[in-house]
Amino acid sequence: MGFQLKDVIPWGRSMEEYVKMFDLTPEELKLTILDCAGGPASFNAEMTAQGYKIVSCDPIYQFTADEISNRIEDIYQTVIDGVKANREDYVWQNIQSPEQMGQIRMAAMQKFVADLLLGINERRYITDELPVLPFETHQFDLALCSHLLFTYSDQLSEEFHLASVLEMCRVAKEVRIFPLLKISGEASPHLKPVISELQQRHYSVEIKQVPYEFQKNSNQILRINSM
Repeated sequence: MGFQLKDVIPWGRSMEEYVKMFDLTPEELKLTILDCAGGPASFNAEMTAQGYKIVSCDPIYQFTADEISNRIEDIYQTVIDGVKANREDYVWQNIQSPEQMGQIRMAAMQKFVADLLLGINERRYITDELPVLPFETHQFDLALCSHLLFTYSDQLSEEFHLASVLEMCRVAKEVRIFPLLKISGEASPHLKPVISELQQRHYSVEIKQVPYEFQKNSNQILRINSM
């Protein structure tokens, strides 16, 4: 049947959250950036509006803005209720309640939906997915991946993780992945084996703390550079 929108939980974050999640400096925002598994985040829309260069890739972009918007409406309350039921697993500091989180994320996703058609026409939203990307070697300065790798370690194999990271390293000079915990909050069993394999292949690998923590103890990124 292929990729089905009904199986997806589209949940997007804002540029402000991306900057904190990936510890992006003002100078780094000027780089050519690839957002892998970008989903309905507003990062692309907001970056483009400010004159920066970015491409996002995700299989969800094969669907229309209305289809994605309807799916967001379908799952929205379920996500909010899930966060309410597990509110002790989150840090309520910058975001102070599940309702406020919903408002922030919905605002981001609405910006994405409004930008989608234009972005597709401008080739800023590409319908492709890890672990195989349609880009040239080192086409980008920086590749980002949010809330896919390591987050879904129970669903995605170690082999998938390694192949995806290596593919991002192929198309970008630096790769950053956030977060490093599973969606349950537990450590990902894939993290250490992936790091070990990358180091054996002579990549420079660093785990770095970032100024962002919403899921408790989830405040680190994996940074990978070619030697």
